[in-house]
Amino acid sequence: MFCPYPSLFDKLARIKSIRTRSSVSFWIPAGGRRFPFLPPAGLARSKAWRVVISLTLAVAGFCAALGAGAFASTLPRTAEYDYDAPEPGTYLLPVVKAAGDGQVLDSEGRSCRLEELVRGRVTVLSFIYTRCGSAKACPYATGVLNQLHRLSQQDPVLENNMRLLSLSFDPAHDTPERMASYASWARGRTNAAPWRFLTTRSPGELRPILDAYGQVVDRKQNPADPTGPLNHTLRVFVIDRAGNIRNIYSSGTLDVRLVLADVKTLLME
Repeated sequence: MFCPYPSLFDKLARIKSIRTRSSVSFWIPAGGRRFPFLPPAGLARSKAWRVVISLTLAVAGFCAALGAGAFASTLPRTAEYDYDAPEPGTYLLPVVKAAGDGQVLDSEGRSCRLEELVRGRVTVLSFIYTRCGSAKACPYATGVLNQLHRLSQQDPVLENNMRLLSLSFDPAHDTPERMASYASWARGRTNAAPWRFLTTRSPGELRPILDAYGQVVDRKQNPADPTGPLNHTLRVFVIDRAGNIRNIYSSGTLDVRLVLADVKTLLME
């Protein structure tokens, strides 16, 4: 699980106190200071925000207690995904279709082709937007990629052969500068798989990408909705080194254990 403040996953050793009114404060024992985290406007008192916070704290506490090494070697079942994950290499992933292409911008404003970014490594691609406050949508998808990123710090095979991409479908708001700010916590990690945060120049450049991947996005009638102004389906893709989509995950199937098994299976090909 992930919340809009991913530094929790890196700095949180244990939670000493929490205050949930207009802001949330976490006590970081190592630094001895409180770190305030302000939710998006209108979200602080909402039920969705409380769900995001409670789920995030549960997983962050679990990860801290477990330790990175143990977490990498044995990912446990959860109440939602209560099954044994498949062993990598014991199954086949058929080609779904070729991954889509389009012009994108990275978090430094450099233009590149999406097709070039999904080749050479096994890629996990997630469509997101940074204003999303729905606990089981963009924050959750980014949380899964966050776990994969942390796992890659402990696994040289993942570090050197996996890539993570987060592509915004809200270019008017998610500028390269915004994506750089959003990604700042991940850039500080060393010995990890590359994780790039992307956007586009305009809705016109975005549209063919969304169409190619079947990513549905539209605006809500209430732009002040506390969970964000956009309706969308959750879709995360795993793409092989040749640029072919090999699996597509929804909110019901986006289990980090399954994604990890799929990545490792493709790396065995």
